Formats: sequence, structure tokens, C-alpha cells
Amino acid sequence: MQRTNFSELAACSIARTLDVIGEPWSPLILRDVWAGISRFEQLQADLGISRKVLTERLNHLVAEEVLERRPYDSRPRYEYVLTEKGTELVDMLMVMTRWGDRWLAGKAGPPVLYRHHACGEIATIDLRCTHCGEPMHAPDIDLLAGPGSPH
Repeated sequence: MQRTNFSELAACSIARTLDVIGEPWSPLILRDVWAGISRFEQLQADLGISRKVLTERLNHLVAEEVLERRPYDSRPRYEYVLTEKGTELVDMLMVMTRWGDRWLAGKAGPPVLYRHHACGEIATIDLRCTHCGEPMHAPDIDLLAGPGSPH
């Protein structure tokens, strides 16, 4: 199936990111690899995904340098690990998780909790300004043309 190349739609960082992980399986694969499910058979079993689709997704994520393929035995078998680029994408997935926990978890509550290594406490993800440390959400910012803007 031919995928839409979102990166060609406009000079837009969201479109470019969607071109890397915009189909539904990729974020779930990244979630699993981050959680320690790193081998093909494990990923397939956890996700219930076809071998063909999983192979295509893993190849794409490796080509985009989001995952790295590492051999784990003498046969041609590999495990997948997050690269620096992939680890930063997981930060975005944690923000998505916060939204899902707030709006979709229902009475049961969130399926996963996050314990922060630095303080040992259970916490939620909160966007903060890198300059002043204050919360940073959509109503708190103005969008300005950046150096890569066509306007």
C-alpha cells in the first residue's frame, strides 16, 4: 500500500514527523521497544500484527534512524533498540499518553503509571518552557514564522 508522503505537503514539522511515525503501528512499535519488547517475534506477539506489516514498519523506522537493528545470535536474528532520535519520539508518545489517560481511560484509570527516576514519585508528563520553567500549553504560546518557514 502506497503511503502519503506528508513531508512534501508543506514546510511543517508536524507533517514531517507524521511521515516518520504517522501510521498507527509505528507509535505502538516504539512504545513496545521502549518498554523492553525488542525482538521481532515478541513484537509480533504483543501487537498481533502481521509479519509483513511489522517487517515494513521496522524497516522504515530503521531507515529513518529511529530504531537500530542489532544482531542477538549467530543466525540472522535481530533486536531493535531506540536511537537518540527514537528516544526523543518516545517523549512525544508520553504526551499522547497523558491525553489518552485524561480523556479516554474512564473509571478504570490509566493502564500505566510513570515513576520518575530523579524523585521516585509517580508523575504525569507536563510540558514546560525551556526558558522559564512555567507550564507551556497551546493557549500559552504564539506561533511565529521560523527560519525554515516559506513565508
